Amino acid sequence: MKFVRYLHEGQTLTGLAIDGSIYPVQADLAEIIRGDKRIEPAQASAEGVKETEVRWLPCIPGGGKIICVGLNYKKHAEEAGLPVPATPILFNKFENALAAHGEEVTLGTAAAEYDYEAELGVVIGRRAKNVSKDEALGYVFGYCSINDLSARDLQNRTSQWMLGKIMDGFCPAGPYLVTADEVGDPNELQISLTRNGELKQNSNTRDMIFRVDEIIAYVSRYMTLEPGDILLTGTPEGVIAGYPPEERDWLKPGDRTAVTIEKLGTLETVFKGE
Repeated sequence: MKFVRYLHEGQTLTGLAIDGSIYPVQADLAEIIRGDKRIEPAQASAEGVKETEVRWLPCIPGGGKIICVGLNYKKHAEEAGLPVPATPILFNKFENALAAHGEEVTLGTAAAEYDYEAELGVVIGRRAKNVSKDEALGYVFGYCSINDLSARDLQNRTSQWMLGKIMDGFCPAGPYLVTADEVGDPNELQISLTRNGELKQNSNTRDMIFRVDEIIAYVSRYMTLEPGDILLTGTPEGVIAGYPPEERDWLKPGDRTAVTIEKLGTLETVFKGE
């Protein structure tokens, strides 16, 4: 199933996306992820609306942890000129960073080197503590497309990356949260990003250094993952920071990006100035 969160006629709703239309369901997405409410396609209202008629909300309800993995694609590590990590490199974002499909994200004057990162998002559906790699995918509720926006000048100001990752709107997520049963193997998905219609990133999640099951098992060893927590699994090669310095054309107001992941749809983001 493809779940969405959206605004329609002033109401915040959860719905199922089916063939270009959205059908509301009588539950909040956070309840569905926790397992407090079970929804089947037949329970969706017959009163659907076209996707073009709604204002999208982030497909993740919020309120949980946002844990990110850096340098998790082999070719991305190569373009960054950095060694392949021996263990996952973790950093975090916060709820203020969540943004919706089609939302305008502000590129403010606090930074100058704004970059994109197409990523697979993994939403946890069951409490996970010290889970094994073999069991890990059983704790996933679903997957979504993410753009892990980054301000490289802030990210590289210190050895801690957080400042360059936590700005408002710097975690667009959506449009859909697709249930794990519909996605299948998350380690075999095509992933790409375009900037103003030009292909910039084009890879497959099989290039990940640490696969989704490994990431869940690793993180759950050190912290308890709760339903609704999201893991960002890293980005492939093709980011702006991977170009030679003289060729880096950082994101600017008026740009548009589109992250497309196989089975998960396309997440569009528009950028504006302050």
